[in-house]
Amino acid sequence: MNYLIRSLLFLGILLLGVACKKDIVEDDNACDNCPDTDIIGGDYAPTAYTLDIPDWMGTPILPADNPLTLEGVALGRMLFHDPIISSDSSMSCASCHLQDRGFTDGIAVSTGVEGRQTTRSSMPLINLAFNPNGFFWDGRSPSLEDQALHPVMDEVELNEDWDNVVRKLQRHDQYPLRFREAFGIERASEINKELAVKAIAQFERTLISSNSRFDRVVYLNDGWLTDSEQRGKDLFYVEPTNPDHPGCSHCHGGVNFTDYSFRNNGIDTVATLDDFADKGLGGVTGKYYDNGRFKVPSLRNVALTAPYMHDGRFLTLGEVLEHYSSGGHGVENEDPNIFPFPLSEQQKQDMIAFLKTLSDTSFVNNPEFANPFH
Repeated sequence: MNYLIRSLLFLGILLLGVACKKDIVEDDNACDNCPDTDIIGGDYAPTAYTLDIPDWMGTPILPADNPLTLEGVALGRMLFHDPIISSDSSMSCASCHLQDRGFTDGIAVSTGVEGRQTTRSSMPLINLAFNPNGFFWDGRSPSLEDQALHPVMDEVELNEDWDNVVRKLQRHDQYPLRFREAFGIERASEINKELAVKAIAQFERTLISSNSRFDRVVYLNDGWLTDSEQRGKDLFYVEPTNPDHPGCSHCHGGVNFTDYSFRNNGIDTVATLDDFADKGLGGVTGKYYDNGRFKVPSLRNVALTAPYMHDGRFLTLGEVLEHYSSGGHGVENEDPNIFPFPLSEQQKQDMIAFLKTLSDTSFVNNPEFANPFH
């Protein structure tokens, strides 16, 4: 009897195991018919995007590995304005780069998530497609694609991890299709930070300002400058016959009103170049004579981008002119064009009148740059 009971018990356990195994197999087979939610539907047929740039502005710098497309620019515009890229979904790139302020934020030093304060002023995003050498005030990024990586990871700015951003984009109801349309990926899992920053860089390269009144007068022979604006223009540009005024075009020359160099413009006095609180370019290169040097910004739309300098210390254009008129502090690597020169109140007003001709209202009101979610 005991043998019979043991045999029946063994048989029951064996049948139970087979049944369980059968259930597992059946479940696996059933999943063969489940939809693959990672696959992205939709076509990949990108359309080339042509920058609207007048001939007199020259040739933009466009990387071969990230050609402009309508789809890529549209995706970049979304990412630029979407707070999904910050840790608490409260801030986007556009939070510190407001279109109506020439893509600056109007405060001395920018504020990131949770009210954390940076140490530098938000740079204007104007005609970046022409910049040949280094982005940020200190030039630490060699390209727009690399530049777009940093604010997300900076704990003071957007304070997010790119892996988290990518996961949010992969699970989003719109972004997978947008990435497919822009870059031809087939699965949501193929979205990565490299594609995201390529899209942002594409959008930023479309931020072209070329329709100021100065442009229309000088390059299109449309109208004239006022007497005050013309006097300001004469002061702005280097006049060899007037050694008392160094002019501004040594650094702010060319169609974009910058030579894209890094210079010490004499705003700080230090005992040695190692004593700069913010070393600027020197903090990147490690070179002593680069300490205190910062990127020369474009003056296009300068009347809209106050406050001024890398730390936003000057609230008005008048204060900027007063600084340059005073001649700096004689620090050993100051630009040689920084020296005292007389500047009357009338000359200041003339110079400001000229600088205001660089404002491009069509740029700061262009709907193609605006928040696509509004």
